[in-house]
Amino acid sequence: MDELKPFAVFAETVAAGSMSAAGRRLGMSASAVSQTLRTLERQMGVTLLHRSTRKLALTEAGERCYPHCLRLVEAARAAAESLAQARDAPSGELRVAAPVGFAAHIAQALAPVLAQSPQLRLRLLVDDAMIDLIDARIDIAVRVGQLADSNWLARPLCEVEMVLCAAPAYVERHGQPATPADLPGLDWLAWAAETQDAGDAAPAIALLLHGASGESQRLQVPVRIASNNHVALRQMCEQGLGIARLGYADVLAQLSRGTLVRLLPQWRFMPMPVVAVTPKREGEPAKVRVAIEALKRYFATLLTCP
Repeated sequence: MDELKPFAVFAETVAAGSMSAAGRRLGMSASAVSQTLRTLERQMGVTLLHRSTRKLALTEAGERCYPHCLRLVEAARAAAESLAQARDAPSGELRVAAPVGFAAHIAQALAPVLAQSPQLRLRLLVDDAMIDLIDARIDIAVRVGQLADSNWLARPLCEVEMVLCAAPAYVERHGQPATPADLPGLDWLAWAAETQDAGDAAPAIALLLHGASGESQRLQVPVRIASNNHVALRQMCEQGLGIARLGYADVLAQLSRGTLVRLLPQWRFMPMPVVAVTPKREGEPAKVRVAIEALKRYFATLLTCP
């Protein structure tokens, strides 16, 4: 790109009216400006400026060249302004990836940012499968659980508490489990990624529950229904098809309405971390900075289990 600099110096010299004035604009000495222009003329084999002690005048070749050089300088300034805008003000398209169950949370978290930043657009990619963050050009990905090592930066948002849930009709048919030992005999709904292949037998998931007195129980339960969609699992649970381990914040409304009931409330699972994952880069755009702060504020308010 160094070959473009002499053309920019030429345009600034013509616009400023003298080499000394152009030097002040460019942070160069007048002699450095003169030398740059002479080198350009020598390389191109034409004279661009008639020089005298009182003024500069464009040659015919200089007149033809000047509009192109001026557009070059204007394009560079526009590029710099666009970068400054991206750095200082939320604008452009913000691409966010999140699990299906978190779509409502993302909408609530980013609503204030979108209201305050009319130049900002949101593209929300909702999928319980792992989206390729590079191919999808993701700015922020909300992820739940432990992450594999990567070159991306993970920032903690909150921890999600998981609870055992069932529909009242299911509890009425099968009874309320009294201890973790009762769980393997029930119909389980589970996220497909958590299931373990058991050959010809039903797939299973591993559970680790912690009691109020500090005791722990580890067990395997067979899975009757598996899905790669957490919302579908919750809906099937509400229909009385079995019990499921679901995020407390995601089922709070259903627990309040009574379409789901909590099982074994005296036993808990280890909370799962929720993080915002972003590319590692030196200059983070304003749209990413303000969105991360909004996500942190929102997720800090999520209710925990009583």
